[in-house]
Amino acid sequence: MAMNFFESQDVARKNSGRLVVLFVIAVLAIMVLVYLLIAATIGYMTRDAKTGVVQWENLLDPWLMLGAGLGTILVVGGGSLFKMMQLRGGGASIAEHLGGRLIQLDTSDADERKTLNVVQEMAIASGTPVPPVYLLSEEDGINAFAAGYSPNDAVIAVSRGCVQNLTRDELQGVIAHEFSHILNGDMRMNIRVIGVLHGILIVGIIGYFILRTFAFSGHRRRSSSKDSGSPLPLLALGAGLMVVGFVGTFFGSWIKAALSRQREYLADASAVQFTRNPDGIAGALKKIGGFHSGSRIESPNAPEASHMFFGQAVKIGLSSLFGTHPPLQDRIKRIDPSWTGDFIEVAGAATRAPAAAGASGFAGASKPPSRRKRPRRPPPRKKTRAAARGAIGTIGRPTQAHIEYAVQLTKSLPQPIVDATRESYGARAVIYGLLIDRDAESRKKQLEHLAKNAERGANAETRKLLPIIEDLDAKLRLPLIDLTVPALRALSPGQYEAFRRNVIELIMADDKIDLFEWMLQRSLLRNLDRHFGKTKAPRARYYGLQRLGSECGTLLSTLAQLGHRNAADARTAFDKAVAGAGLSPARVRVTPGAQRGLDALDDALVELAKAAPRCKQQILEACAICISADHEITVREAELFRAVSDALDCPMPPLLPGQPLS
Repeated sequence: MAMNFFESQDVARKNSGRLVVLFVIAVLAIMVLVYLLIAATIGYMTRDAKTGVVQWENLLDPWLMLGAGLGTILVVGGGSLFKMMQLRGGGASIAEHLGGRLIQLDTSDADERKTLNVVQEMAIASGTPVPPVYLLSEEDGINAFAAGYSPNDAVIAVSRGCVQNLTRDELQGVIAHEFSHILNGDMRMNIRVIGVLHGILIVGIIGYFILRTFAFSGHRRRSSSKDSGSPLPLLALGAGLMVVGFVGTFFGSWIKAALSRQREYLADASAVQFTRNPDGIAGALKKIGGFHSGSRIESPNAPEASHMFFGQAVKIGLSSLFGTHPPLQDRIKRIDPSWTGDFIEVAGAATRAPAAAGASGFAGASKPPSRRKRPRRPPPRKKTRAAARGAIGTIGRPTQAHIEYAVQLTKSLPQPIVDATRESYGARAVIYGLLIDRDAESRKKQLEHLAKNAERGANAETRKLLPIIEDLDAKLRLPLIDLTVPALRALSPGQYEAFRRNVIELIMADDKIDLFEWMLQRSLLRNLDRHFGKTKAPRARYYGLQRLGSECGTLLSTLAQLGHRNAADARTAFDKAVAGAGLSPARVRVTPGAQRGLDALDDALVELAKAAPRCKQQILEACAICISADHEITVREAELFRAVSDALDCPMPPLLPGQPLS
């Protein structure tokens, strides 16, 4: 039975705990081997000169044991810490470490455009920021990976063989598999594995250095009559440390295999659930089996990241024991039980689907007519019926319906807006345009601010796009914000600071923050702040809601007030939420009106984001019950619900028409 998002997050956390346990076991084994090696070296060097007898009992010295143990811990721990510091850039640093090249958003290459389109559709369908896409342009093998610490800093990387030899459906299956790793919380553990294994292997690296150094030194001594000393003991020490390094390699392969295999099966199953097209991912796996390069990655840095890839990236001896991925045949059989065992031979690049080159840049998008009919803005209070069931179950588990919905949403965007999201000036102009007020006085103040402070060209671009943006359907606003994220991530730190100041100034132009402005600020700036290192993702501190009663009360009170017309209905919705989600009425109380507001909601969400996954599920269930207590959900309430979910690091797919909430 498939796990939901919150169960997957718990499993990822438990796997991180398993990683610590396995790491400790490996370090203890290395400590023992290092101690025995040092003891043997010292024993040989201090043996009786006449008899050559080694006094082994003198080596059972607790101080020697302590020194060997502490030295091992310092070397292994320091090596792991050094590697983790190297990888602090998140997914982008790993992609570049493996030879990846960032695919530009305005690329005209058909394969690159196809890949970007698939990733954008998947991101919108799953409710995550659109991740940057890297191309491993020197890799012929069919492979891909997702890397990062969270959905906010994730990247997708694909090999050249992947984009050239897979059809669009097969590529979609591979990308869906990688999005599963993003949504299930696997990426953070994968980066930790790289750091941990580097620390384990560094003992062998030191041994190699000692061996090379003293082998050269020994050659110099043999050439000199002035020095008859022998480096043999130190050569033996170096060789011994290399053997310990091989033991570290054994443990490293064991750790990667122990943590990775089952997650690959789960990601395959999630990809099938996501796309509802088992032939897509199964076809990709069959092509790997029939391709001369398979899924092999040639980068010299591939072994340390082999557990992150879609397919087995490097050859490993005893693959049944140490392979980071399940056997290819087993993966295919689980997806396609009727498979006869025949792989798909790949002779060259796959035929490109005509839809991939559509003028709008999205699947199934035909060339736009010369005169586009803009969608009418819905009435501000238009509502749709819904019961309190459904949307929470889609968190981390989007479906093909969400992909189709994402495609239709993006097709609804005017082409000038789509083009603008693909470059930094246009992306900034889109965000500025979304914030321009309809009130004449506030609007004038905002435009004057942009004229004085906006980046060169951004002010003119904002004015050009403004009439189009104001005519957009309200349901397109959140997906449009997500589409701007890759271009905004490409800003320099100085450019981002200026952009951030302008966004805040536009929001505060009328001395108040409305709901959409709050949602934009929460979702966009929060994600970008993490990318630019201003904030860090919160760690779980609360494993129960007992200490979060005040914050839960603030959240539910705000939702009840915003979604219901009178105080009595708001109180009824609040009470239903508390009872329906199993919260404690004694701890979760209505917050007085004077204390409510978006600032208070912001503070509450900062603390609630530190709750454990199961607690977040309970919080969101309470929100869903509160919003849908009157059996009616406005576009504004749906957007707010998704913004709250995003603030809790629980990416929620778009709410489909008529879809219930929990």
